[in-house]
Amino acid sequence: MSAEAKRILIVDDDRDFVEAIACFLEAHGFNVARAHSGEEGTRMAKLERPDLIIMDIMMSERTEGFFAIGEIRREPALKNVPIFVVSGLCARLPAFEVPEGAWMAHDMFFSKPVDTGQLLEKIRHWTGRAP
Repeated sequence: MSAEAKRILIVDDDRDFVEAIACFLEAHGFNVARAHSGEEGTRMAKLERPDLIIMDIMMSERTEGFFAIGEIRREPALKNVPIFVVSGLCARLPAFEVPEGAWMAHDMFFSKPVDTGQLLEKIRHWTGRAP
């Protein structure tokens, strides 16, 4: 892994999802940190200063991701780090749509199961890392 590899933080309580996406991103040259709760993700974001964060919303607490995003956005060094929400929320509520940045300080929303090709394309775009 090169010293220039972009660092991605994945925050999700589904360990299988975290490992699958982490392995996929690592295979595409990204450096990946893993967290399994909103609290751990917030702490790691402050320590690791990732280039992009992938955050679930509904973890052990149904709104855990919302609060973690809010806390991350209040941190001056992290307020401009792109946050991608990847959630099963739309699978549970099919008519539910999340407008970009309207009521949650995220940059993009992806429904689970996530299209990894589209996720990779958007990560490359937002981190300035060409394929």
